[in-house]
Amino acid sequence: MKFNPADDIQDLQYFGEFGGVNPSISDSSTYTFLSAKTMFDTFEGNADGCYLYSRHSSPSNLYLGQALAAMEGTEAANVSASGMGAISPTLLQLCGSGDHIVSSRTIYGGTYAFLKNFCPRLGIKTTFVDITKMDKVEAAITPDTKVLYCETVSNPLLEIADIASLSKIAKKHNLKLVVDNTFSPLSVSPAKLGADIVIHSLTKYINGSSDTLGGVTCASQEFIDSLRNVNNGANMLLGPTMDSLRSASVMKNLRTLHIRMKQHSQNAMYLAEHFEKDGLKVVYPGLKSHSGHHLYANMINPEYGFGGMITLDVGTLDKANELMELMQSRKLGYLAVSLGFYKTLFSAPGTSTSSEIPIEEQEEIGLTDGLIRFSIGLDNNIERTYQMMKDCMTELEILKMESAIN
Repeated sequence: MKFNPADDIQDLQYFGEFGGVNPSISDSSTYTFLSAKTMFDTFEGNADGCYLYSRHSSPSNLYLGQALAAMEGTEAANVSASGMGAISPTLLQLCGSGDHIVSSRTIYGGTYAFLKNFCPRLGIKTTFVDITKMDKVEAAITPDTKVLYCETVSNPLLEIADIASLSKIAKKHNLKLVVDNTFSPLSVSPAKLGADIVIHSLTKYINGSSDTLGGVTCASQEFIDSLRNVNNGANMLLGPTMDSLRSASVMKNLRTLHIRMKQHSQNAMYLAEHFEKDGLKVVYPGLKSHSGHHLYANMINPEYGFGGMITLDVGTLDKANELMELMQSRKLGYLAVSLGFYKTLFSAPGTSTSSEIPIEEQEEIGLTDGLIRFSIGLDNNIERTYQMMKDCMTELEILKMESAIN
C-alpha cells in the first residue's frame, strides 16, 4: 500500500491519564522514582517509559515525536524548541572540526547564517552550490565532506531538490543527506526518497496557528539516540528543549494538517495560475512554467498538492513594500515573516528572512529586490481574494488597467 503520512498520524491513538481523548500534559520539569536503581537506569537510557528530567525527555515530547516520525516514515524523532533548535544540533551532531558540508545555496537565512558565519568558528566549512545541478553538487564534495544539506522546496526561491538523485550521490560518497521539509509536509516524504534525516520547523505549517515555536529531527533510532545522549548528544547538551505545553498544542494542530495543506495548496494554485495569466512574474511549483514542475509532480503525494508558497516579482523593493502595505490595509493578510498561518503572510525576503545572505550573493542566486514571498492562507473564497489582490496591483500600476479588465 502506498505510504500516506496522514493515515499514519491518524492511526496513532493516545489516552489521557483519566481516559481523555487527548494525552495528558506532563507539566513537570523533574520526575520521581521509587528506587534509586531505576533512576540510574533511566539516566543511562535503559529504562523505557521512565522519565528523569524534561530536558532529557518528557511524555508530551515523546508523543509528538512519535507522531512526527510516523508522518515522515522514520524510526524516531526528537522535537526541539524551534526550527533552528533542530537544524543546528543535527548538523553539529554530524560534523566536527575539520569537517565539510555541501549545502544548497538557497536556504532559510538563519540556516545560511549558521553555516556561513557560525560553523567556521567550530572548524566546520560549507560550500554552497546550486542543488538542482547534480554535477555541481558532486564536484563540491571533498574527502572531508560529511553532509549534503538542502530544502525540499527552497526558501525563498522555491527551487526543487531532486532528493532521490541527491541520495544516490550521498550514498556513493558515504555522506548523510539532511533535508529540511518545512515547506512541504505531507506533500513530500523525503525519507521515502532516500533522505537520511528530515527536519521541520514546527512553527510553520505543522502547527499552523503562528503561536508556537518548535522544530523536529526525524531519523533512525540510532541517530535520535545520539542526539539525546547525556554525554555527547547535541540536543541534550545544547538544551533546545520544547516545553510540554507547547508540544501538546502542536500535537492537537497536527491532527488537522492534512485538511489545511489541501486548502493552502488549492488556494495557492488558483492565485498562481491567475496571476500568471495576468502577465505577472510568478514562481510556483504547481505551474508548468516552473523549472522543477515535472520533478516535483513526480515527488509529491498529489492529494496534498504543490504547497502554499508563491513568489511574485513586482520589480523594485519600493513597489513591493507599497503593495504589501496596501494589501495589509485591505485585510488581505499580514506583512510578516513565517508561513503556514490561516491568513496570508507576505514579506520581501531580501530584506527579511534572507537578509543574512549578502547582497552580491542574493543577486547571484536571483533573489531580486522586488521579490515578494507569499504564504497563502486558508481563505474560503479564493476568487474574492484574487480580485482584491488584483485591485491592489492595478491601483499601484503593477498590473496595467487593460490587463486587469481582461
